[in-house]
Amino acid sequence: MSLFVKTRATLVGLTLTVAAATAASAADMTLRGASLFDNDHAYTKTLVKFGELVNEYSGQEIEFDLRLNSELGIEPDYVNFLTQGVAIDYAIIAPSNLARFAPSLPLMDMPFAFRDLDHWNAVLSSDVLKPLEDELKDKADLVIVGYAGGGTRNLISNKAISGMDELKGHKMRVMGAPIQAKVFDAISASPSAIAYSEVYNAIQTGVVDGLENESASLLQYKFFEVAPHVTLTKHSITVRPIVFSGKSFAKLTPELQAAVLKAGKDAGAYGREIESREDGEKLLQMKEAGQIEVHDFDGRETLLDLVIPVQDAYAEELGAQDLLAAIRAK
Repeated sequence: MSLFVKTRATLVGLTLTVAAATAASAADMTLRGASLFDNDHAYTKTLVKFGELVNEYSGQEIEFDLRLNSELGIEPDYVNFLTQGVAIDYAIIAPSNLARFAPSLPLMDMPFAFRDLDHWNAVLSSDVLKPLEDELKDKADLVIVGYAGGGTRNLISNKAISGMDELKGHKMRVMGAPIQAKVFDAISASPSAIAYSEVYNAIQTGVVDGLENESASLLQYKFFEVAPHVTLTKHSITVRPIVFSGKSFAKLTPELQAAVLKAGKDAGAYGREIESREDGEKLLQMKEAGQIEVHDFDGRETLLDLVIPVQDAYAEELGAQDLLAAIRAK
C-alpha cells in the first residue's frame, strides 16, 4: 500500500472516530435550565418548548434538565451562573438583571416603550434589538437566542390608585435598572429597588406600598394577599430574553448552535403568545375570585407625556438615541 493510501485511510479512520465521539457526546449531553416559576407559568412552558425544538431541529436527543420554583436561586444568581458557564446553560432573564454588564439593555424593557401589543411584537420579530444583543455578547459573553415575555405590567398596591393625586409619593418596588427608578420618579411615585424575594415582606411591613408587575407573578407569588389593588397603568409589556451561556454555546457543534438559535426564536414567539393571552385570563381569574380589585387610571396620557423626556435623556446618556428612535418607529 502506498504512503498516500495509508495516510488517506488513517484520516478516514480518524474522521469516523471523531464523528462517533461527537455523536456519543451529543447523546450524553445535558443542557441545564432554570425558572423562577412552576410548570404552569408561561416562562417555564417557553423553556420546555425550547428544549423540544432544539431536539427537533438538531435531530438529536439531548437531555434538558430544567429546575423550577427558584430551586437554583433568583435571576441575579442565574446571571452569575450563565456568565461563568456553570450550573445553568439557559434561562429567561429580565433585562434589568443584565444591566450591570450591558447598560443599554434595559431600553428593551423600558416603561412606556411600546404603544401596544402589536408594536411590541413588531419590535421583537425584527432585528431592531440586535445592537443590544451584540453588546451583551461582547461584554458578558451571553447569547440572546430569542424573546419571551408578553405580560402587561400594572401597579399592584395595598391601596387604590386611580389618578395622579393618589400616585404622588406612592412607595413602590421597582427593578434594579436605573431607568426604572427614573421613569417612576418622573410620574411622581417614590420608587425603591428591592430584591424580588423580599417584596412580599416589604409590603407587609410597610417598607413599600406595592410594586409593578404582570398578572402571572401577582398570582404565583400571591402578592394580592398584601396588595389587592391593581391599577391599569399598562406601563410595560414585558420583554424577556431567552439567554444562553456563551461558554456553553461555544462548546456546541455549529449544527447544534444553529438549532439552538432557531429554537430560541421560535420558542420565544410561542411563549409570547401564551403569556399575552394568559395575562388577561389570570387578571380576570383573580378578580372573579375576589382576590383583587381592578382600577382604571385616569390620565394615562399624562404619564406618557411625563416619561418622554426621561426616555430621551436616558437614551442620550447611553448613546442609544438611534435605537430608541428605531423602537418608536417600528
